Amino acid sequence: MAHIPSPGGSPPADEAATVRLDLWLWAARFFKTRGLARQAIENGKIEVGEQRPKPSRSVRVGDALRVARGEELFDVRVLGLSDTRGPATVARTLYEESEASRAAREQARALRAAAHAGYRAPEGKPDKRARRLIRALGDIDAT
Repeated sequence: MAHIPSPGGSPPADEAATVRLDLWLWAARFFKTRGLARQAIENGKIEVGEQRPKPSRSVRVGDALRVARGEELFDVRVLGLSDTRGPATVARTLYEESEASRAAREQARALRAAAHAGYRAPEGKPDKRARRLIRALGDIDAT
């Protein structure tokens, strides 16, 4: 039996309880575009219930997701569904991140910041003498 859309445009109750995974990740602002969300899913950066999903998989309220984005890893539980991208304040209400995940992300961020704290970028391009020294240092491993 074919579904006839209602005048209001809202889907039937059984379809309203789910949203495509790539669409939800985009609406929850984990990725800037839906294409990037789809690509992350296809590359195994997203897990739903400890399984690798397809981009078209339906997400329901209560699903547990693991999202790897760059160097960050999010363990979240779906609290709400949306297929439209809204403000960040609304997007944060769509999921709840576990405290362990949040603490691990903050600790990893602090470690990365500490690693970069001692680094000072050069003020300009190296001169001819400095380039020769750099080249000579690079040749040490070749012998």
